[in-house]
Amino acid sequence: MISWGNFISQCFNGLVLGALLALISSGLTIIYGTLGVLNLAHGAMFMLGGYAGWVAFTYTGSFIVAVIAGSLFVMLVGIVMERGIIRYFYTRPHEDQLLVTFGLGIVFVEAVRFFFGSLSKMMPPPPGLGGIMNLGFMFYPTYRIALLGIIAVALLALFIVLYKTRIGMIVRAGIEDAVMVDSLGIDVYKIFMLVFGIGAMAAGFAGIVNAPVVSIAPDIGEAILVQTFVVVVIGGVGSFPGAILGGLIAGEIISITSMFNPGYAYVMLFVAMTLVLVLRPYGLLGTAGRE
Repeated sequence: MISWGNFISQCFNGLVLGALLALISSGLTIIYGTLGVLNLAHGAMFMLGGYAGWVAFTYTGSFIVAVIAGSLFVMLVGIVMERGIIRYFYTRPHEDQLLVTFGLGIVFVEAVRFFFGSLSKMMPPPPGLGGIMNLGFMFYPTYRIALLGIIAVALLALFIVLYKTRIGMIVRAGIEDAVMVDSLGIDVYKIFMLVFGIGAMAAGFAGIVNAPVVSIAPDIGEAILVQTFVVVVIGGVGSFPGAILGGLIAGEIISITSMFNPGYAYVMLFVAMTLVLVLRPYGLLGTAGRE
């Protein structure tokens, strides 16, 4: 029998999972919304962030250093990806983009498996954030509560950088007319490179901060990639607010359904996505996509 305590606890779990999915999805939707690239290697970026943070933590013992080092590493990987391969696919069909990014994702996963093996790795929460917190109406892991705040700050920072700064303005102008922006003396393709790196970093950052909650393994990005694409479809492809809304909805659906029958969690998630596609093809907060 399900009690109110269990129900409220699952709602909190759904909120944490939803916030995490929102952060990962924001990186994916930023990349598509600004560059028009469907990145199937995004789940691998999540996984790489977790491993990079784990390596940094192993050598330094500092959670903060692990977050910074891991995030910068994944951002660098994203920039190298964009400069070396992705930029040649901006004008190619989406099928080509899917194939090349899918292949890159496999390369990253197998490289990590080669160097670190298939066994999962654990990273403890930062000092002071371990254990259980008494919320008055229930007990809940302290780090999961802190994780909500960490993700909220990260999402706010992404929003400010991409929508309230000169870089964001240049990116949006470059989407509309890259030739005109380039003629003004602005190398719009370097800005696109930075955006791809920031989108990858968002996934990597999520992988690091989630490591104390769920152990990391080479294939951890596969399931998260599927959930992330569902979130983007529900919220609206290319919509940053939509990624946040879609992530929260998906997190609650997965968590609450798991309370009744875990086997139907993903079924209900895809049912929700199907309903959105039928009733609002561009997503809850999306608009007509680019052709």
